[in-house]
Amino acid sequence: RGWEEEAGVAAVTPKVVRALRSPLTPLPQTENRTTLNKNGIYQFEQASKCKAIQDNILSSSIKKKRYSEDYYLHIATKLQNCTWVKKPEESTKFRSELASCCDAVHNFIASQSNSPLGSNMSYEVDSKKTIHITEDIFKMLPVSSPLSVYRFKNCAVVGNGGILKNSSCGEEIDSSDFVFRCNLPPTTGNLSKDVGIKTNLVTVNPSIISQKYKKLNEKKTEFLENIAVYGDTFLLLPAFSFRSNTATSFKVYHTLKEFKATQRAIFFHPTYLKSLAQFWRTKGVKAYRLSSGFMITSAALELCENVKLYGFWPFSKSIDKMPISHHYYDNQLPKPGFHAMPKEYNQILELHGKGILKVQFGKCESG
Repeated sequence: RGWEEEAGVAAVTPKVVRALRSPLTPLPQTENRTTLNKNGIYQFEQASKCKAIQDNILSSSIKKKRYSEDYYLHIATKLQNCTWVKKPEESTKFRSELASCCDAVHNFIASQSNSPLGSNMSYEVDSKKTIHITEDIFKMLPVSSPLSVYRFKNCAVVGNGGILKNSSCGEEIDSSDFVFRCNLPPTTGNLSKDVGIKTNLVTVNPSIISQKYKKLNEKKTEFLENIAVYGDTFLLLPAFSFRSNTATSFKVYHTLKEFKATQRAIFFHPTYLKSLAQFWRTKGVKAYRLSSGFMITSAALELCENVKLYGFWPFSKSIDKMPISHHYYDNQLPKPGFHAMPKEYNQILELHGKGILKVQFGKCESG
């Protein structure tokens, strides 16, 4: 696909460029050198090169230059060779920044406490249009955000990237305290060893309901059978993003209730999504709309102590240059220009480099 997007580079000195271009290989041994680590790389050499990558390349300054997919692959390769260490002070600082702008604990999910009866709620994208919170709509909302009562220890945010194929990450994902997934992905059969089966929250794009399940005017049974694999999970829908999403999202809620399903429909709060878009816009992510994976990653950083990302890989090849499908279950590409995937991924790499979240780049060790 050869994406070219803007990337963040600040203070890229000749020294940094040399560090990036040179492989992480051992220097000639001297008596004063640090002992070789298990990969045959001098620890101090690796640490200095990793610091150059993390501190200089993954900057949050406004991006002006354009880089190819190979540039991102190069950075990801370098980061993969660096030992990841969580930095609690960086995590706390970033969580505080997110909370002050967006407050996922209270505002991520539309609830009776943040969407009063009788009020008019503005849509996220169709912002000039509003929806009146009638008694019927009010009753559909939880009293408060169902996620606000938790502070999860370890969270897995599972994207749908083809990099999950043959990753053997399923067991590791399922050991997380809370698992977020995107757009009703398949998890059963042979896939489970790579992607796991545990699902605490899964986003639902209304277009899936419209196209695959005929807006639930028919195919209700098929829909209920398919989502049963997720168990007692939250289905998170963007009911208040576009006016055209509202009826379909409400139909999911009523279908679950009608058939007494164990799954529960909840809705993104449009003000949260608008605030989040503005937050990332200041950091250079200026897409028409954030991807759902990036939205829930942002929320997870507030709701969880530790966040690990799996299947986040918006590229056509792996680090070792092998072609991979867009999704682990198909190769359907996103709408061109709708999401800024490489731009979002640059931010994810930055957060990884800063020790705020961890990205799984390849196979899991448990495999």
